[in-house]
Amino acid sequence: MIVALIIACEVGFWVLLAAGLALRYLARKPVLGAAVLLCEPLLELVLLVVTTLDLKNGAAPDWKHGVAALYLGYTVAYGHYTIKWLDGHAAHRFAGGPAPAGAGYGAARAVHEWKLWGRTVLAAAVALGLLQAAVWYVGASGDTDSLRAWQSGALRVVAIHALVAVAYTVWPKKAPAGAAEPAPLAKTER
Repeated sequence: MIVALIIACEVGFWVLLAAGLALRYLARKPVLGAAVLLCEPLLELVLLVVTTLDLKNGAAPDWKHGVAALYLGYTVAYGHYTIKWLDGHAAHRFAGGPAPAGAGYGAARAVHEWKLWGRTVLAAAVALGLLQAAVWYVGASGDTDSLRAWQSGALRVVAIHALVAVAYTVWPKKAPAGAAEPAPLAKTER
């Protein structure tokens, strides 16, 4: 049931996002579109409640609970960022807004990658907190090895993403020959 709910939350995220942006830019109903977009966190709240109830009702903690925690961490850290990014592209495509700035090259790109790494740290922190709460909830009498494994996995993701940011810092991405330097990211995207 948890896996199906995670899939439903992911599909629901994209459906609500598409509906919200369509209402904002195609139907020219920005307030209604914003209201639909604001419903997105409810999906994560439902997943959190159902996962907690699943453990409360005696389910053995396993990989499904770990995936749920990582999904919740990811949506906390990257959900709003993803919505803003797609909103900028939709505003440009459908409402004549300015073209969204890219991540850039050189030092600007390295800074962008470190900011994304910060989001990954936040995602991992949320997931680690939820997993630790589940470990404490299950207690010493239950088998929490799966939850601990997901905690280790979250830390590995943080380390791998740090290596990516270091790579962009040490070997900065160069602009293609003859290409104009894109404008730096707007403060709202940082």
